[in-house]
Amino acid sequence: MKLSKRGEYALRALIDLGIAAELGWPMLQVSELATKEKLPIKFLEQIFTQLKAAGYVKSRRGKFGGYSLARPTSRIKFGAIIRLIEGPLAPIRCVSQTSYARCSCPDEVHCGLRMLMFDVRNAISTVLDRFTLADIVEITLRKYRRDKVTPPFLHRSIPLTAILSEQGEPPIRGRRRVEAFKQFSGSRGSQSHNARA
Repeated sequence: MKLSKRGEYALRALIDLGIAAELGWPMLQVSELATKEKLPIKFLEQIFTQLKAAGYVKSRRGKFGGYSLARPTSRIKFGAIIRLIEGPLAPIRCVSQTSYARCSCPDEVHCGLRMLMFDVRNAISTVLDRFTLADIVEITLRKYRRDKVTPPFLHRSIPLTAILSEQGEPPIRGRRRVEAFKQFSGSRGSQSHNARA
């Protein structure tokens, strides 16, 4: 399995929508996503059309419109998204669970290549079907916090510390919230995000 640009862009856009939703901004415009990820707008719109038809995102028109997730992040599996965009995960069709096709091998049952590719397919699908968008968003936000980098879309919503407070601590409110937010204004995040923070 090789992830195409279309598949990569779809996954990056969904991760961005998940991060934005976690930070209190569930609706993003395609132009904003395209700018952040340095992607062609028209290509991203085509990808969103496909994701919308499959029920992963929804859209709203107008000045404050854009795209948002149509399902909870915990119900969006990476394997399902890749199958939607790319097709089967299997490296060869004769081991695919979703689009099997007989191969040219005269003895498919005893084919060593097929046995190897079964293991490859199973390893790929085990990993991709285990991880949800919620898992990856959580990992990404944790890494932003660890590296003291201002996450994208933070300038549009609430302080990172309100979302990423240490386990067991309630989110920061009021005056403490403002003071906590100041710690990210000097972080190593992109200057455009820091300037708005």
